[in-house]
Order: sequence, then structure tokens, then C-alpha cells
Amino acid sequence: MHESADEHKSSNKPTSGPVICLAVLTVSDTRTKETDKSGRRILELAGKAGIEAAEYTLCTDDAEAIHSIIAGWLLKPGIDAIVTTGGTGIAQRDVTLEAARPLFEKEIDGFGELFRYLSFAEDIGTKAVLSRAAAGTAREKAIFVLPGSTGAVTLAMNRIILPEIRHILHELTKHR
Repeated sequence: MHESADEHKSSNKPTSGPVICLAVLTVSDTRTKETDKSGRRILELAGKAGIEAAEYTLCTDDAEAIHSIIAGWLLKPGIDAIVTTGGTGIAQRDVTLEAARPLFEKEIDGFGELFRYLSFAEDIGTKAVLSRAAAGTAREKAIFVLPGSTGAVTLAMNRIILPEIRHILHELTKHR
């Protein structure tokens, strides 16, 4: 039985449906858990939306370390989605996307496009072209690769991820 558009939209409310568990990875050569405002902001916004934190860690801008952490989380059954913050710019040390993208089974192209559009319109103007924010799916999990600024993660969480996470996860698991 297919649900109507209104039923589907109402099922995307933060308090409905099964609990979602999120893993958060902050990529930075300088931040610690005490100074990581962006990682904490993701956890705060997720918590307010009824999403539980399954994992939270930091690592340096090292492609192998980033890849290894995400790959490990993809194997954990208690994690539904992964959000990374940091390492998405164009500097030589920005390697988060290169580390995460090979793990994608499918890329969600619209995520990066919409994020850059919203960033341009609401926040940073033409500097938005430098953002390599992206999203994809793997092993029935959603993966979001975000810039490291607190403003960027707030924008992505409030305007894209939180409104759509239940729908994304439903689409990834509806075949079960």
C-alpha cells in the first residue's frame, strides 16, 4: 500500500518512526572535542530532532584515516547515517570527499547542488562554488560530507538533512 504525499510528509516529522542513530566525524588538524563547535552543533541539532548519537570522533585531514572510520561505521548495524564536517574545500589538505566518495554506492547529487545554492542565497555568496559538500548512500546508510564551519553544518542540518533524513532512510530500506 502506498502512502499519500501528506502521509509521507507527516511520517518525516522528528518524533515519528523508528529512532535514527547518527555517527559524526569531524575532520581537522587543529580541533579537539572541546573546541569542535561544528561537530557539537550537528549533535545538538540532531538531538533536538530526536536523532541519537551513535558515534562521535575526530581525526586529522588524512584520507586513509577518514576512509577507515567511515568504512567501519558502514559495517555497524546501529548506525543509520553518517555526517562528516571539515575537509571539503579545495586546499591540498582537504581530502574528506576523496576519502568518502569511493564508499558511496550511489551519490545524491542534489544534496551538494542544493547546499551550494542555499549557501549562495543565504550566507556566503559566490564563495559557495568552493564548497565540495556531497552526499551518498552505502549499505542502506546515508552519508553527508559537510564543510567545517558551524554556519555550514547548521544550514545543511536545518534546511536539508533533518527535513529529509527519514525519507532518505525509508527509501534505502523499504525493500526489506
